[in-house]
Amino acid sequence: MEVFRREAPEVAEAFNGLIMSLVASRGIDPKTKQLIYIAMKASIGDEAAVRAHVPMAVQAGATREEVVDAILMTLTVSGVRGVVSCLPGAVRYFDH
Repeated sequence: MEVFRREAPEVAEAFNGLIMSLVASRGIDPKTKQLIYIAMKASIGDEAAVRAHVPMAVQAGATREEVVDAILMTLTVSGVRGVVSCLPGAVRYFDH
């Protein structure tokens, strides 16, 4: 993200505005939004995003079991790749 912000600050700012508007939307509570985001990112094997969003999910009230279940939900969509790559980092957060 640092390179994105440095090389394309206007685009990065617009992207951040989009993210903030999604965060501010009221249709889904913050915890559920984080769990959905974790599942979406796990489905594509984005380990860094999952690790970044687990603390946000916990801050919003998510439990270890909910985070694990969100990652496991990707099995039916993407197979085992996301689970194998993302579950260890997510669980490690709770183990420390």
